[in-house]
Amino acid sequence: MALLHAGFPRYFNWAGELQPLSLINRQMVYVHTLFIALTVLLMGLLCLSSAAELVHTHLGRVVCLGLGLFWLVRLLVQLVGYSAELWRGKRFETTVHAAFIVLWSYLTGVFLLVF
Repeated sequence: MALLHAGFPRYFNWAGELQPLSLINRQMVYVHTLFIALTVLLMGLLCLSSAAELVHTHLGRVVCLGLGLFWLVRLLVQLVGYSAELWRGKRFETTVHAAFIVLWSYLTGVFLLVF
């Protein structure tokens, strides 16, 4: 998931689309995308390297609660934060939209179930 963010600038044509923005706003988009990707990467590494601790310790379960809430908010944004105009009637975009709803629901469920 984190690596997908590397392709965002090209796929979404940020060089052209973000050109009207001020320099600070343009750079904030790039920097925030980098840190979202880094956060998602570190979440994944935490789960791969410390699964037992996440499940079997109090601190781990609290971390899972936080991760579950993070993914729940992401799911809600997927459902109400994007206009249906962006995906409705477009096969690829609708498929991606539905896949992300499934993925965010799964991640929310897994982490909240651990808590």
